[in-house]
Amino acid sequence: MNPAPHPRYPAPELANLPDDIRNKILEVQEKAGFVPNVFLGLARRPAEWRAFFAYHDALMVPESAGRTSGLTKGEREIIVTATSAANKCLYCVVAHGAILRIYEKKPLVADQVAVNYRKADISPRQRAMLDFAMKVCLHSHEMDDADFAALAAHGFDDEDAWDIAAITAFFGLSNRIASFSGMQPNPEFYLMGRVPRPAKT
Repeated sequence: MNPAPHPRYPAPELANLPDDIRNKILEVQEKAGFVPNVFLGLARRPAEWRAFFAYHDALMVPESAGRTSGLTKGEREIIVTATSAANKCLYCVVAHGAILRIYEKKPLVADQVAVNYRKADISPRQRAMLDFAMKVCLHSHEMDDADFAALAAHGFDDEDAWDIAAITAFFGLSNRIASFSGMQPNPEFYLMGRVPRPAKT
């Protein structure tokens, strides 16, 4: 059972939503087995919901927009988890940490990245990526050519840098909306990807 939504911003009833939003939420429910609270929490403002998830998908599922990315799915989730932790967003750390564990097939990595990515079980390339992302997150006004050069040393080009920065910035928005509105992670997220699934026989 999901935690009750914040009484100030109650989630709308699924049956009362516009068809396109309701159908998308039902697709997510079919795939995940539950409805992540962000989908209903933002649906109270349909135009913003559509804009939010259009930009989300353009960044996190670039193939849907006919674009390729130099970042893996797991790397995109590492960025979200680390920068959401820096922004102290409970919802995004728990939800995207769950997705990160699944994509990377590492049950411990999300907790490590959220607490101290410099000590996490990630590659030097991913550490350089997070150095860049964290500077965008916390000190974007200080970015200079040296930051891009440090990325390039690990094989990231300028388009990859844009992806890292845009994901960081977009989830900075998401973090703040989730936090101020009292959005809570679904209980299902906490256990996802922590225990390997038994092998099929």
